[in-house]
Amino acid sequence: MNSSSQNPNLGEAAGSFLADLPAEEGEKSQQAVYGFVRWYGSKRSLSLLTAHEVENYAGRLSSAGASYLTNVEQVKAFLAYARKRGWVKANLAAHLKTRKSKTRLSSPAGRRQSPANPLTRQGYTKLEAEIAELKNRRLEVIEDMRRAAADKDFRENAPLDAAREERGYLEGRMIELEASLKSATIIDETKKTGSKVSVGDSVILIDPASGEELRYTVVSPREVDPVKGKISSHSPIGKAVIGCVQGEMVEITAPLGKLCYQIKQIECK
Repeated sequence: MNSSSQNPNLGEAAGSFLADLPAEEGEKSQQAVYGFVRWYGSKRSLSLLTAHEVENYAGRLSSAGASYLTNVEQVKAFLAYARKRGWVKANLAAHLKTRKSKTRLSSPAGRRQSPANPLTRQGYTKLEAEIAELKNRRLEVIEDMRRAAADKDFRENAPLDAAREERGYLEGRMIELEASLKSATIIDETKKTGSKVSVGDSVILIDPASGEELRYTVVSPREVDPVKGKISSHSPIGKAVIGCVQGEMVEITAPLGKLCYQIKQIECK
């Protein structure tokens, strides 16, 4: 935590709260707590959070899910903890009230669908590897916290504060990546016909005037790697070529104006 231990930001306070919980309880609470933190910004000073903002937060959560009440109670526990530590003057937990949900149709059409997250198999595997690395690092940080906690003077325990903050970051990142994997749609590269450009394909573009050739691989935003020629499907070039066929002319809007290229070749990988 920063040098001013009595004025932490939301991210630091959340890390401290979760670290003080029993391991199993902290695991269950982290998604709700970090969801609250991300909404207002992890770097925002906790002392600047207002009762009105907290009161409105419950209304932003979906009350249709079975976890709604649990999420609210976990955030209230975090706010009560902040009050007990003296980080906030008001009892903000009292302003986080649940609301009654209206009856909704249970048909698939009436449910909110998570946005699709197309990923290549390579991209999916890369995210899995990062999560595994984060989990290993979290175990190391927990051990660092145990060693630092051996020093009973918690008021000036900089190593413990630093370990808590890093654990908070690691667990927040893990939640983000796990959500991406949960909503991911793996591109079935074996069933592509190659007739139209889609995410995961490589394209060779040619400038009809100069004969210059450009080669790109269209990937999801999470897999972008300019050095390897991997461009986002949301980039100007990605948007221009998606859905086009070999031989088609495409117009790309660039900072210097509009550029025209022909799709010389589509390679499905």
